[in-house]
Amino acid sequence: MAEEKKKLTFQEIAKQRLAEKKAQQAGGTFSKGPVKSTKQLKNQQTKKANNQARRTGV
Repeated sequence: MAEEKKKLTFQEIAKQRLAEKKAQQAGGTFSKGPVKSTKQLKNQQTKKANNQARRTGV
C-alpha cells in the first residue's frame, strides 16, 4: 500500500457531501429523489384569548 487513505473528519465529509449536492442541483439532476421546493415557514402560534375580564374579576 503505497498510498494509504487519509482519515477524514466528520466536518470534511460533510463539506464534500454538500459540494456534491450543490453540484448535482446545479446540473439539474438529483439522484436521491425529486427536488422539492419548500414553502417559507409561517408562525403557527395561535392568538391567545383575552382573559382581562378574568384577571380583573369583572
